[in-house]
Amino acid sequence: MKFLSLVLSNLMRKKLRTILTMLSIGIAFVLYSFLGAVKQALVGGVALAGKDRIVVRHKVSIIQNIPIAYEERIRRISGVAELVHFSWFNGIYQDPKNFFPSYPTDPEACLSIYPEILISPEVRQAWLSTRTGAIVGRATADRFGWKVGQRIPLNSPIWPRADNAVWEFDLVGIYDGKKGFDTSGFYFRYDYFDEARRWGQGSIGWYVVRVSDATKTAGIAKAIDEEFANSAAETKAEPEGVFMQSFAQQVGDIGTILLGILSAVFFTILLVAGNTMAQGVRERTAELGVLKALGFGDGLVLGVVLAESMSIALIGGLLGLLLGAGLVTGMAPAMAAMLPNFYLPTGNLVVGAVLTLLLGFVAGILPAMQAGRLRIAEALRRSA
Repeated sequence: MKFLSLVLSNLMRKKLRTILTMLSIGIAFVLYSFLGAVKQALVGGVALAGKDRIVVRHKVSIIQNIPIAYEERIRRISGVAELVHFSWFNGIYQDPKNFFPSYPTDPEACLSIYPEILISPEVRQAWLSTRTGAIVGRATADRFGWKVGQRIPLNSPIWPRADNAVWEFDLVGIYDGKKGFDTSGFYFRYDYFDEARRWGQGSIGWYVVRVSDATKTAGIAKAIDEEFANSAAETKAEPEGVFMQSFAQQVGDIGTILLGILSAVFFTILLVAGNTMAQGVRERTAELGVLKALGFGDGLVLGVVLAESMSIALIGGLLGLLLGAGLVTGMAPAMAAMLPNFYLPTGNLVVGAVLTLLLGFVAGILPAMQAGRLRIAEALRRSA
């Protein structure tokens, strides 16, 4: 720490250059934070998927419906503990851009299979006893300013009502979720939906099946598909994590795409920071020679120069991470409709902090080694 003032004074020799380098590194880490949140939103649900849950959908596509009559046949398959069905409603509130995830379902089965949905016993009872009742996640409730007891009018381009009226739901509760669970959803009762819709009665979008033994998930999924083989609506059953992964990969290999972008950005920033440090060493050749003449050894000079590089990277990187985390938090409500799990995991912040130190080390090690090997006579001769 006794050489901290020396490091800081060297950084302030060229204030503008130092600040611009820090800003460049900071912008790179803002991008890192934003892309980390995007990745979490797209594939983070895979880690949260229940190991004992199976998704059963139409074999052709998830947009194809399957009969609700399949429910009893699935229940009879060995290893099935319970199941619940969902359908994609595509609810729109007031304006076409105000859409959000919305699903008709069986309230009791939904809450049993998804303990991640956190509601009070009073809200649970209200949903079970109110035919037009619905619960909504905290993110969507905050987005539209909805309150419990409010009557919510929705349109659906997929499921119009038989009487051509607007769908109306009584908001009986707002749910929170365990860490990472989607709180943008809107859930309402299937019996109300099925009775009032214009077409498609007796069909659902997909089942979520909970098995009694998570180690037998693959075998139970195969048994479900075999049960409906050669039927008018064949099924594709797969573990919930696999289903979420395949759904996310419809937009491409997210990990590879983000790695490619970040690699290009960090390589560019590495060149910028490395050039800054190399130029600083060249400009201070005489001063480095004087330091050595005063008794600073090769290792100490190397350490001072390397400390400068790591300080620039650390300050710029941490500011970028803080700004990026704040940006992600601020954007989360607006992104809730498209990316409900849009947040920056704590692990990404830790990795980002390590990356700042690594970036500073790699950018500064070669100029630092050059400064450490510098001979006193050569340094003074160059400055003459």
